[in-house]
Parts: sequence; structure tokens; C-alpha cells
Amino acid sequence: MSKVLTDKVLIEEFLNRGVDSIYPTKEALREKLMSGDRIKAYQGFDPTGPYLHVGHAMGIRALRILQKLGHEVIFLVGDFTAKVGDPDKTSARPILSDETIQNNMNGWKEQASQLIDFEGDNPVSFRHNFEWLSKLDLEDLIKLMASSTVQQMVERDMFERRLKEGDPIGLQEFIYPLMQGFDSVAMGVDLEIGGTDQTFNMLTGRTLVKQYLNKEKFVRTNQMMDAPDGVTMSKTKGNGINLKDTPEDMFGKAMSYPDSLIIKGFNLLTEVSAKDIQEIETAIKSGENPMKYKKIMAFEIVKLIKGESAAKKGQENFEKVVQNKEIDEENIISTSPAQNTQLLTFLKNNVGNESASQIKRVIEQGGVEVDGKQEKDPFKSLDFKSGTVIKFGKRVFLKVK
Repeated sequence: MSKVLTDKVLIEEFLNRGVDSIYPTKEALREKLMSGDRIKAYQGFDPTGPYLHVGHAMGIRALRILQKLGHEVIFLVGDFTAKVGDPDKTSARPILSDETIQNNMNGWKEQASQLIDFEGDNPVSFRHNFEWLSKLDLEDLIKLMASSTVQQMVERDMFERRLKEGDPIGLQEFIYPLMQGFDSVAMGVDLEIGGTDQTFNMLTGRTLVKQYLNKEKFVRTNQMMDAPDGVTMSKTKGNGINLKDTPEDMFGKAMSYPDSLIIKGFNLLTEVSAKDIQEIETAIKSGENPMKYKKIMAFEIVKLIKGESAAKKGQENFEKVVQNKEIDEENIISTSPAQNTQLLTFLKNNVGNESASQIKRVIEQGGVEVDGKQEKDPFKSLDFKSGTVIKFGKRVFLKVK
């Protein structure tokens, strides 16, 4: 068993950086962490999409602090809860097939291992809630459902909104918070970490732990960081800075953040000290060019996930390709000049691993230029002659050889 440390600096970082709320209180959790008792903590991630993103990294980094302190840490894959789907603001999520869930969570351990250690003296456990939720019988489910009421469920803000707007609510959506809450019971945890969007579910688990195990469960909610497109980062939408992104893509996506989110990005997505962040905020407010600090933010985000050399590579690529419009040899298309070829077809054959629907969306949103001219019709036929330069999105430049 790993020795438990009571490092005040690490504990205060855990209690404050990127934290929205702590239940029952920050003081109670501080006392617990300073006691020297070894606690069991976890965060759960439903495989509704193939990539973890930097929003998830905030919670994973919090788990890493607990790992450093010697506590028992669990990275939980919600492969069973994903079947039901966490209630959404507008509609019930589709029920995912086993194949989709399996495909989505392939590679997650590798992605997360960039931030936490699944080996060593105090390894993080990688678990799946299929292990216990699949074994619940009808009697177990009735007991679980008896722990809550319809009134408590409909008080949830998203359900209130959908009821008011006449949008349907599936009965299975009421079960989801109970299933996530039962994860805490099954694992006997002392602490759960998650985004503020998970507050209701995590507090449901806090109630269940009291009922089933007669003990306290702490909850730490993380502040949320929007994706560069201004929408909350989502595995389902795939709009985040993903942990599997290349350093170049990661740096470029970070540079897409508006200036107004630079300081928040430093606070939530990097390990730059609070003192340095304060100095950066003061400099920006005094009129210094935000671009300088956005580059530092992007560099620190990539450095945290991929390492310093990768961050340098990402920055060099951004400055060369995006700022100076230089085209690398690897982005020169070795293909015969094409006449009367649909824009969508041409890009699908030449732009990385993007799907046809993703490419179509970028075109329609004005994200494609051919020889400097914006093209918004995916089905328009064009001549891609030798020397044609295509800009796809904000960071990809291609040239026909």
C-alpha cells in the first residue's frame, strides 16, 4: 500500500485550482486529506465518443494529484451507463450499441496515460461499470429507484426546461443518475470528481452512499471550459481539443480560442502558476497584444499533454503554416490535376481522416478557400489544376503538385 502524504501545497491545489464546488464543504475535505487517511477516489467517463479532451484532462489532473499523495485512484469507464446516456439539455441520447461503445473506448487508457500512471508504486485502476451494473436484477433496480422521487428528478434544470418546452423525457433518463450514483456504492468510494454538468448525478451518488454504506462521500465539481467553437467540449460532438490530437492540431485549436478566454484557459488547461497568470492578465489589460499570451497558453496546453518538444513542434507549425502561409512538402498533393471534380469529393480524398459530413460542414460554414476564393457549395465542380492552393479550416493548407 502506498504511503499517504499530507503535502499542503498539493492539497491546496487540489482543493482550489479549477474547482467550482466541494460537497459537503471544502474545509471538511481538507481535514480529511490532511488526516493521513487513505481515501478512494474516482472520475467516470462515458464512451459516447472516441476521444477524451482537455476538459476531461482537468479531472484527470486532479486524480493525478491524489495519486501523488498516495490515495487509491480509479479511472472509470462508463461502458454500461453509456447504454442509457446521460440526460441532455434538449433530448434523450440515442442508445449506443455494444460495438459502438467498444470502438469509442478503444485507446482511452493510452490517451489518459499521458496524464496519470496506470503502473508504478501506486497505479491508477482502470475499471468498467459493466462489471456491476450488468449484474443488477429487477429487485436491485426497484430498491435503487425507491431511493429517489419523480419530484427530485424533475427538479433537475434540464428536465425542467424540457418539460416547459414540451420536449419528451424518456423514463430511462431518470435511471441514469441512479446508475452513476450506484457506481460509488459498488466501488465504496470516498470522493468523486466531475464537471459541473455532473453535479446532480454525483450528489445522487452521495445520497446513495449514505443509504447503502452509511458513510460520507465527498464531491468535487470542476469548472467547465468551452471548446474553441464556443460550445461546451463534448465527446459526442467531437469539438474539443482532444488528447489524441497531434501537437500541431492541439496547438492550432488552442489558438482558435477568443482573447476573452485566454486567462480562463491558463487557469483550467495549464499548470502555469497563479502568480504568473495574474501578471499575464495585468499585461493584457494594460494593452499588450493578446496574441503573445495566447501562444504561451497554447504552448502550455500542448506541453502538459504531449511534452515540451511536442509543444515546440506545434508552435513552429502554427507560425509557419497559419501565420506565414507556408506549405510543407507533406501537404503538397501528389495527384493528377482534376477537372470538374466536386469540392467535397476532392477534399474527402485528400484531407486526413475527416468524414464526409465533417468536411461538408466546414465547407458550408465558409471554412474552405480555393486559390483564395471562399467556396461554400460542397457539390460545386472545380478544376484542381497544378499549383492550386486549398485552405481547409483555419490550419490546413494543401497544394496540388
